[in-house]
Amino acid sequence: MQYNNGDITKKEFLQYNFNFMGQLNCGPFTRIDSYEKGMYNYQYYNGMAKYYRMLAKEVRNTKKHNRYYNHYLNIGNNYYHEKDQSILGLLKFLNYENVCAYTIKVDSKALKDQLYEIVITDRKEAIFHSKALWLKEILREEGVFDEEVRTSKISEYINERY
Repeated sequence: MQYNNGDITKKEFLQYNFNFMGQLNCGPFTRIDSYEKGMYNYQYYNGMAKYYRMLAKEVRNTKKHNRYYNHYLNIGNNYYHEKDQSILGLLKFLNYENVCAYTIKVDSKALKDQLYEIVITDRKEAIFHSKALWLKEILREEGVFDEEVRTSKISEYINERY
């Protein structure tokens, strides 16, 4: 709510999410057997991935670059992979029902034609993002990936830099 109201930046939002997960002292679920568990796992892994990518960006042009940049980047990438696995687990649980996916328009040159959105249409705010090719292929095989490029349902958020 604070982020949506403009009271905090995206960077602050990511920091608060990371701190909140630490306070919960509760990691992800090993089995996704409910919508809520799938959503929690996605949020957990996505928050952790973004936080460590943010740390990598912060040290990229500093003296600590050689020591920490790749370390933070690798941790972030591992969390992104786990996030994609959690999306797959949730979609399997839902039997791919009420799911649509499509490539989205982005401001980032690095993400152009790579980032796609997965929406669970009968759930409020069930919007996921990935650039994993293996997951995109599964979505195609399941018949839920539309090849038309669209505007993201949360384009302001995904295009905001942090």
